[in-house]
Amino acid sequence: MASDFNPTVSLIIPLFNEEEMIPLLISSIEAFRSERKENIEVIFVDDGSSDKTFDLVRAQTQGLAGYQLIQFSRNFGHQMAISAGVQSCKSDAAIVMDADLQDPLDVAGRMIETWKQGYDVVYGVRNSRAKVPASQRLTAHWYYRLFTRLSDVDAPLDAGDFRLISRNVIEAFNQFTEQQPYVRGLISWLGFKQIGIEYDRPGRVLGKTKYPFAKRFQFAMAGLTSFSSRPLKLAVNLGLLIAFGSLAGLIWVLVTKYLLGTAITGWASLIFAAFFFGGIQLLFLGIVGTYVARVYDEVKGRPRFVIREMWNSSGKPAVLGSNHGNRVFEQAKPTSE
Repeated sequence: MASDFNPTVSLIIPLFNEEEMIPLLISSIEAFRSERKENIEVIFVDDGSSDKTFDLVRAQTQGLAGYQLIQFSRNFGHQMAISAGVQSCKSDAAIVMDADLQDPLDVAGRMIETWKQGYDVVYGVRNSRAKVPASQRLTAHWYYRLFTRLSDVDAPLDAGDFRLISRNVIEAFNQFTEQQPYVRGLISWLGFKQIGIEYDRPGRVLGKTKYPFAKRFQFAMAGLTSFSSRPLKLAVNLGLLIAFGSLAGLIWVLVTKYLLGTAITGWASLIFAAFFFGGIQLLFLGIVGTYVARVYDEVKGRPRFVIREMWNSSGKPAVLGSNHGNRVFEQAKPTSE
């Protein structure tokens, strides 16, 4: 990248009920922008917040250059918010980050410098995570390793959605039309020249996490089923193993009764065994059902998200880039103040 080139970089920040964080977030962004020589723009995506997040962002960025705000008609999910932000980005590169400042802006600056060395994707690798329960750190640790083991993509370990992507990656990413995108996995799947930078992730300053255990579990399942069919193969292999084991057990029962003249006792253990194998069957039926549900979501062909309002701090109409006609989204009429 030429030394005299002054690139434009967009910060893509999903928002969901973050009214407590907005003043601190915007002041931090303004301080970051003043320190950088690049043209830093900001794309906020309000994922159907029920508080005053949208109004606060608009009030605090009114008159400031380079702020765009997209508001969903309802809560469509964090990954959809990222997708909308990437689709709206016209910059030379984009940095996806959370609104809680747990993705530090100084690390974003390091990502920009690394990108200038010729990398297309620069992702953050978390060395530590402050104010996170040990159980959550442990499950996250093993999930990333399980995902890498089961999936067909070489995804980085201990890396979330916090990353910089170049214009080439943005254009490639916007070709995806998946109803349940797993952003970090899709970006890894794209390839290009990628590198990680390590950092210590601070704790949330204000507000509460928007990812309780139930949502984290659903997100993990979505990631696994998006990039791997091995759970289905595991179900088949385990089913065959149990079938052969049952056949061997039946032969042993016949041998002991008719050749050895003894009877098999222990009906209680047989009942528990039946419950166990019944549970295994229900588990794998659930796995199969998860894949079927994903197929069902894809074939319906609904818009991935619906935009209620788009706003630009400069007063110019905000426009979301189109992709594959009107299949990905229903484009709302831009509004401005």
